[in-house]
Amino acid sequence: MKKAAKYFYYSFPIQLLVLHLRKSQSLLLFWAIPFLTVTGHFMKLFGADGLFLAPEYLGSVNPLGSAIVGVAAGIFIMSWNIATFILHSSRFRFLAATTNPFLKYCLNNAIIPSIFLIVYFFEAYHYAIKYELIPFERFLLISLSFLGGLIFLHVISFAYFFTADRRIVRRIQPGIFKLSGDQARQTTQDAEASVFELPVLYYASGFFKFHKARDVSHYSLTFLDSIFKRHHFSAIITILLAFILLISIGFFLDKRAFQLPAGASIFIFFALMVAVIAALGYFLRSWSFLFVVLFYFLLNTLYVNNIIDPRNRAYGLDYRSGDRPAYTLETLQSLNTPEKIAADKENMIGILNRWKARQQTDKPLLVMLNFSGGGLRGASFSMNALQHLDSATDGRFLRRAFMMSGASGGMLAAAYFRELYRQKQEGFQINLQDKKYLKNVSEDLLNPVFSSLVARDFIAPTQRFTYNGFSYIKDRGYAFEEKFNRNTGGVLDHPVGFYSKAESSAEIPLIIFNSVVTRDLKKMIISTQPVSFLMQEAYIDSASKFSGPDAIDFGALFRGRSPMDVRVLTALRMNATYPYVLPAVWLPTHPIIDVMDAGLRDNNGEETTLRFLYAFKDWINENTSGVVIVQFRSTMKGSWDTPYKGSTMADAVTRPVSMLQSNWFKVQDYNQNDEITYSQGFLKDPIRRLAFMYVPEKQQIGAPLNFHLTAREKEEVASSLYRENNEEVMKDLIQILKSDR
Repeated sequence: MKKAAKYFYYSFPIQLLVLHLRKSQSLLLFWAIPFLTVTGHFMKLFGADGLFLAPEYLGSVNPLGSAIVGVAAGIFIMSWNIATFILHSSRFRFLAATTNPFLKYCLNNAIIPSIFLIVYFFEAYHYAIKYELIPFERFLLISLSFLGGLIFLHVISFAYFFTADRRIVRRIQPGIFKLSGDQARQTTQDAEASVFELPVLYYASGFFKFHKARDVSHYSLTFLDSIFKRHHFSAIITILLAFILLISIGFFLDKRAFQLPAGASIFIFFALMVAVIAALGYFLRSWSFLFVVLFYFLLNTLYVNNIIDPRNRAYGLDYRSGDRPAYTLETLQSLNTPEKIAADKENMIGILNRWKARQQTDKPLLVMLNFSGGGLRGASFSMNALQHLDSATDGRFLRRAFMMSGASGGMLAAAYFRELYRQKQEGFQINLQDKKYLKNVSEDLLNPVFSSLVARDFIAPTQRFTYNGFSYIKDRGYAFEEKFNRNTGGVLDHPVGFYSKAESSAEIPLIIFNSVVTRDLKKMIISTQPVSFLMQEAYIDSASKFSGPDAIDFGALFRGRSPMDVRVLTALRMNATYPYVLPAVWLPTHPIIDVMDAGLRDNNGEETTLRFLYAFKDWINENTSGVVIVQFRSTMKGSWDTPYKGSTMADAVTRPVSMLQSNWFKVQDYNQNDEITYSQGFLKDPIRRLAFMYVPEKQQIGAPLNFHLTAREKEEVASSLYRENNEEVMKDLIQILKSDR
């Protein structure tokens, strides 16, 4: 038994595993990330597990997409083998005496890849059956496609290395000789020292076949090293090919056929990173860390001096050099002077009067729509609710609504539905209740974002495109807009100013696009109309002259830089810029500012709505029979659906931060409850607030907050509209609207 344990421990596969644990922790990180991702322990909130387990290609989960991910996984595994072979092959000189030493190395280095593949297929089966609702027969086909892609890549790779082996043997065969005397003794000592570090008794030569490791002390070290160095050269060629492949993917990413599943792009990127880290370790050795530090300072210097500038921009806005608006207290105060506010309010009252003239009563209800964030979960739920409301009101729901505001996914649906409504008003043959529109707004947006992140943002952020006569870098923000544009049939590909006339005449509801300035959490408001009256709270005290406005009229601040030419898709993206998933959008001020997701400050759009109502309270009291705020929430209101939990030591350490993150939107709800309570005092009729809420049937299987929905999640979100809480809200809202006729 003891002898068997010794043979097991000193077998080549186990010695390699021990070596990796001792010497290759930085490389093992790139195994840990896929392991944790596919098991749902890393970035599950962003839907990262689905990128690997159910890869989408050309709009669906199919065998071809799975085969591509299989090839990419093969590239990653081969890169792992090549990198560790380059780093550690000199520790195992017996390999030089075997046929096809690299193949032997890969076979013995297969423990970690094999465990990953077993876990991957187990998790993929669970994910496909439970979340994507894929029949077992189709799952089997998809899995075989993945396996086929993996095998194909390995066959191609080993064919290349077999050819390299034959060339190497022919070139160095004359160098084989036996030594004698002092030279032989010195070489033997060196060989014994090498073996002593990691002794190997047996190695796998095939499946379930083991051979005893040969003694190579009679070979010249020069000969052995030459074999490994020539294999290293062949390995470096394959790494360069992987780099060229990733660059090519990024270059042709606009072509639909090159929009590979994000899981494939991530595998290829990891393959490249493993290769780069191994190369640094091999060529620079102990100087590697210093090189990385110096390289960082070089990049930082180039970035600070604007020699390289990968920052994302608002497409359509003029970023050319010249006098940029100063982002200062004085500038913001100059945008909401009493005279400016009075002029902007007069303009808005004209729109309110035109809206009133389109209603059926002398004193109509003022209907305000608020849409919460929540990625595609929010978009799908909001679109479904809007379609049902349109049906229940015989197509007159948006005619009754005056304003839309909100954040993230909900606003994607709001803008899309409003545009379809506008087209129908202009005579286009559009059935607003057609479920294809719900399908369109629920289509995946996550794959192109992650693919662009690794193929463009990280590797080659140099490609550019032109919009409104200005040049911008293609990055994951651009990929997001293009994919949403394609999903929705291109109907939203307009500048913001395109809607100015229709909004001014009250033919369609006014939309307020919000985002948040990361510098100070001020709200950036994009509207076709001047809205200086939304820039500051109504109550102004002695401290207000030092704090200034807490919101900014985008059009007023960037007057002269084409603010109304900003793409609607960009305004939506700025509204939905979830941290890390999408890049923050920087704006041409002095000093430079950037903006992120509106949900950081007002996830439901209610703050904007209440400020608007206060600004026009006199008009509302005189011209309406009251206000109805209709909310479309992708989360349950209150604190019972997703309570913060922490049970580990790590949770105890991170509790202050994670507690705030977990409860951020609940804090907003509490504050807005107070705001709407206080607002009851300035209107003659009490504000009525009705909330459609996505409440999952079972909390543990609810749809996550990201830009990808599985087949089961789409069904779950759609069915939630028919649950008791939403049925009651629908009934109450229809009754209120009917009583207003």
